[in-house]
Amino acid sequence: MAGRRRESFAERRERRAEIDDPAVVLEAAARFLEARARSIGEVRRRLTSAGYRADLIDGAIDRMTELGMLDDATFARAWIESRDRARPRGERALSEELRVRGVDRSVIVAALDERRTTASDDGEGTTPSADEAAADRLLARHARALDRIADPRARRQRAYALLARNGFDPSVCGALSARLASGDVADVD
Repeated sequence: MAGRRRESFAERRERRAEIDDPAVVLEAAARFLEARARSIGEVRRRLTSAGYRADLIDGAIDRMTELGMLDDATFARAWIESRDRARPRGERALSEELRVRGVDRSVIVAALDERRTTASDDGEGTTPSADEAAADRLLARHARALDRIADPRARRQRAYALLARNGFDPSVCGALSARLASGDVADVD
């Protein structure tokens, strides 16, 4: 095979560092957003690691924010809703996942407050907290495996460990694992 050799990662970074056209950086950011929504921190990290200049990255992020393509508050709410639906997590785990993705602490706190408020606005006074509802869903998803454990104490310990691994507060873990051991867990689909 005569001819072209593949460009190395370092050579690609050097070539990207010499780019002066903001449209190229904007296009790279848009391609990164094709797969799923991202936080501003994720986009910044990706473009920086690709080797683009900081001023062009800032311009691309500003433009995408103006266009509504990047919004950390919307991203955080969507992330939490998705997790609550597909892979229930406690507030601690959700907060850590968003922090790792570069979402500002104040945005995370606001999104989690909204989650708590939404859970308590269902009209009934006996509505469980958002964390308790998510923990119930997680236990319901693992109910068959937990039901196979004959010893109630071992079942309670396994349920507590499952909830703790998924970022639930110790009080939620204790209350729901005790309810599970006594056979009083709500069936959630």
